[in-house]
Amino acid sequence: MDIKAPKGTKDMLPGNAYKWQYVENLFRKLCSVYGCKEIRTPMFEHTELFKRGVGETTDVVQKEMYTFEDKGGRSITLKPEGTASAVRAFVEGSLYNEVQPTKLYYITPCFRYEKMQKGRFRQHHQFGVEVFGSKEASIDAEVVSLVMRVYKELGIEGVKLKINSMGCPGCRKKYNEALKVFLGNQYEELCGTCKGRFEKNPLRILDCKVNSCKELVQDAPIITDYICEECSTHFESLKKYLSVMNIDFGVDSRIVRGLDYYTKTVFEVLDKNGIALCGGGRYDNLIKQLGGPDLPSMGFGMGIERLLLCLEENNIEVPKEKYMELYVGSMDEEAKYEAIKIVNALRKMGVNCDCNHLDRSVKAQMKYANKIEAYFTMILGDNEVKSRTSKIKRMSDGEQFEISLDNLEEIVNVVRA
Repeated sequence: MDIKAPKGTKDMLPGNAYKWQYVENLFRKLCSVYGCKEIRTPMFEHTELFKRGVGETTDVVQKEMYTFEDKGGRSITLKPEGTASAVRAFVEGSLYNEVQPTKLYYITPCFRYEKMQKGRFRQHHQFGVEVFGSKEASIDAEVVSLVMRVYKELGIEGVKLKINSMGCPGCRKKYNEALKVFLGNQYEELCGTCKGRFEKNPLRILDCKVNSCKELVQDAPIITDYICEECSTHFESLKKYLSVMNIDFGVDSRIVRGLDYYTKTVFEVLDKNGIALCGGGRYDNLIKQLGGPDLPSMGFGMGIERLLLCLEENNIEVPKEKYMELYVGSMDEEAKYEAIKIVNALRKMGVNCDCNHLDRSVKAQMKYANKIEAYFTMILGDNEVKSRTSKIKRMSDGEQFEISLDNLEEIVNVVRA
């Protein structure tokens, strides 16, 4: 039987694990600096959460969700994005009763049945931040600054920040009416999906990936021409905050994002080739919509696979942490027991070390030590066990250091020097 990973999924093998660990550790470090705390939500939720939160007219809900009926007859969906689950947890956990704003981050798998593309998978992983409880544009700027810090810390150059405002529901109503007037005479040229959107949510037509629809909306009205005074003031305030933080940005009136919950600020970060690396924005009505209090929110999602691909395309080497500090080889049965004893003790002291488990010859053991990139090696035989002394060899230059097998601190000092 030829069993392979499902289409759209990819294994993380040991040879690449250190890259994932590096970027995830960077996420956690930066989130700590910004005062964000980790949240973990289930991989699946009730389907209604995403229909209400993400929006029934979005591509995610209409085309991409992995939805099934469980044994209790309930409609369940694998998590397609992180925000709706984070909001549900915020409400269910009554975190709104705590001091605000609440700053949360997550690193989570997400599932979308979509066309395979470079850096895009049906199971992908997302790093996201959600901030609840503040309506100020300063929070928008702070969230954006965290995103830009990620790329700066990783050494990715040429990224571009694009921002826009989608206004409030009142603004959107006026804009949707203007869109319907603009598209009215071109209705028959819309794709089947967008014909359904025309009455329910014409704004979504701007986000259609079908080329014919993209061409139809090239000269469509601009949403920022329809936003109210409050939304306009908020947008201008965001620009000023970004400027005082020395964050370069451009305004792109075509950014509307693909999810229905966004209000006011929306943004995207593009690589030097114009491919989206990250996106997010404000969603001031989602908490109330999902049964919580009327609290504003701001957040983003960043695909980890796409980020790792960007590092590769930019020839940025992710540093490897030291892995195998010491390999303890053995020449006979008694020495093997001694090697196991020493390795076990050193591991308790935090030393990364290993020994022979395949009855290899000394020559084969040294080859193995090279392959696992051990920094030091030590070979034990009958003489070493009896004399209680041995020599540790530094693999980079061959220099040797005599040590006592009964003085583990001495071994650690040599390995860590």
